[in-house]
Formats: sequence, C-alpha cells, structure tokens
Amino acid sequence: MAFDPDHALFVAILDNGSIAATARSWGVSPAIVSKRLARLEARLGVRLIERTTRRLHPTPVGAQLYGELTQILAALTEAEARVAGAAAAPAGPLRIAAPTSFARLHIAPHLGDFLRAYPAIALELTLSDGYVDLAAQRIDCAIRITADPPAGYVARRLAGNRRVVCASPAYLAAHGAPTSPAALPGHRLLAADGQLPWTLLRPGKRALVEGISHVRTDSSEIVRELVLAGVGIALRSLWDVGTALADGRLIHILPEWTGARDLAIHALHAAQPRPAVTAFVEFFADRFSPTPWETLDTGYG
Repeated sequence: MAFDPDHALFVAILDNGSIAATARSWGVSPAIVSKRLARLEARLGVRLIERTTRRLHPTPVGAQLYGELTQILAALTEAEARVAGAAAAPAGPLRIAAPTSFARLHIAPHLGDFLRAYPAIALELTLSDGYVDLAAQRIDCAIRITADPPAGYVARRLAGNRRVVCASPAYLAAHGAPTSPAALPGHRLLAADGQLPWTLLRPGKRALVEGISHVRTDSSEIVRELVLAGVGIALRSLWDVGTALADGRLIHILPEWTGARDLAIHALHAAQPRPAVTAFVEFFADRFSPTPWETLDTGYG
C-alpha cells in the first residue's frame, strides 16, 4: 500500500496547531484540509483530533497515530536524503521537554553555543516537572530523570543522578546532625510531593526513611531553596546542589549513605530521529562527559 498523503496532512495539522495554518503552508483552503481530515477519520473509523474554538488536541488514538507516523515520515525523509547522497543538515523545528530545575541549571547555559552551531534549528523548550507525553504534546526529545525509560523510544543515557542527604550549616547548628537514617524522621524533612519516602543505600544495607515534608510543595525548586534557607534536611541530586555543597552553603550529612543509584538522566526520542534531534542529543552527551556535577569538590566520600 502506498503512503497515504492524508497521513502527512494529519501530522502537519498537529505540527502547525490549526487547520488554517496547515492550509496556508500546503497552499489549499481550510475547507479542503478539514475534508481530508474527516475522510481519514471516516476511513479509520475513529476520531483523531478534538476540535475546540481555541486549538486542536489529539485524541489518545490520534496521539498514538501521530507518534507512529512521525517516525515513518522521518524515516522516509532520511531514506530520500541517503539516496540523494547525504543526510540532511540539522534544521527546522525542534521541540524539547525537560525538568524545570535541570533545564535551568544544565540545559539553558549551553543553548547559546548549540544554536550558534546549528543556526537553522528553530528551538522550542518546554519545562515541566510532571510527566510529558511525547506523542500527545508533539515533543521531539524529552530529558527525563528516570530508572525505567518507557518502551517505544530510544533512551540515551546522558549522566548519572547521584543523590545525597544535605542541610544548611544554620539548620545543623540549630537542630544537630542526624547520625543514622533512623534519626531522620525526627528532623524537618523537605521533599516535593511524591518524593517521600526516601530509600538510602550503603554497601550491603538499605534504609527506608518515611515522613511528611515540613513544607508541602509540588516544586522541586522550592525544596532546594528551602534547604538552602535552613528550613530542613533534603535528599537532593548532585546536579542540583553540587555547587552549594562545594562552596559550603550546604553540608553533606550521612556521607556513607546515598540515594538509590538506579535513576539516571536520559534523552528520549523516536527510533528514527530527525537530524536536529540527533544533533541536540549528541551536543549534550558531549557537554555531560565527564559529568560536571560529579567532578565538583563536594566534600563527600
């Protein structure tokens, strides 16, 4: 079966965000775009896009189809480029999703160099500490801190995510330093929603630290600011607090214990990424080798 041009049109509608914008880019009327979308939905027997007065949203099955078609179209584009003699240069729109704190500290400072190296890329960066659905939100690449990358995507490991227990000198002067994980529940623990209990490890031992955050928040950045302000004790990643540990604003406590080491920083993307995606992933893989926050003198072990 030949590739249905209505498939490409469906992808373009979601990429452009509206039927009118797609009509302009394809040089046809909005009525024709709507008719062809309705024809595709009728042939498949499902609704692919929810239409509202403000914007379009893919239905769950539409998001699934979009993700699969995007990979197919990328593969076709690269196949044609190879036949023509060379892969396409990195160019065009590039949608990246990343956790807020990590992006601010370790992605944003390098974006100037990245865009100077690839001036034909039109970058869009979405920051969120919540789960990002790559297909539904039309994300080309997501930076995700996880122990279990989802199936169906390529997961490139960029760096480790060592986590340590820490507190400010002011907090420790006022409340004393815990000498074991068992003492932690008696202190003011700080964690974003869903980040307690903590699992701490040392060779041959495991400890579960249960409790309620002294301040409730859904923001990991707020937790970082609270621990710096002397409000309590937190389990934080070295990429987040390594500099504060190195300059003495925070103290590494229980240095023989560390957070579970299965978490790592990954770049997730489709199996057949466009050249712009490959360029982004390779650029940051190079920036994080060696991992900059692991080489800081943080005073641990």
